Amino acid sequence: MILATIMIPTQLLMIPTYILFANLGLLNGLGAAIVPWLATAFGIFLMRQFFLSLPVELEEAGAIDGCNRWQVFFRIVLPLARPALATLAIFTLLGAWNDLVWPLIAINNQQAFTLQLGIANFQGAHQTDWSLIMAGNVIATLPLILFFLFAQRQFIATMTFSGLKG
Repeated sequence: MILATIMIPTQLLMIPTYILFANLGLLNGLGAAIVPWLATAFGIFLMRQFFLSLPVELEEAGAIDGCNRWQVFFRIVLPLARPALATLAIFTLLGAWNDLVWPLIAINNQQAFTLQLGIANFQGAHQTDWSLIMAGNVIATLPLILFFLFAQRQFIATMTFSGLKG
């Protein structure tokens, strides 16, 4: 059922999401741009598949050593999940960072505009300052490149781990 929600177009969910955020008081701030990306069907599916690929024997070994379920999770499973969490962080960051339509709807305060909204404001009705738009695009790309370089090892580890059969 959760996986089926990926097929629902994002544009169809914008009005209900806007109403929900208006009722929660999260509009006109960066919370409106961040909160919708915290839990997605893709993220749930990716982490579920990763946890299913972990051998049950690891959890059983932790239980035999005297760990309760929380200790097994925090001491054994979570350190093994770091590559999958890094991969999910990369995909989530890319989706949230490049989003223009939802922040355009949810944020009306110019002080809380995302970088993409600021770049979009450089385009006018009669004149466009292309040099400012291109400079803004370069600046908008640099944090993503730095984040990917930082998390590249974890991303590759996830791809390598997912190809192993035990």
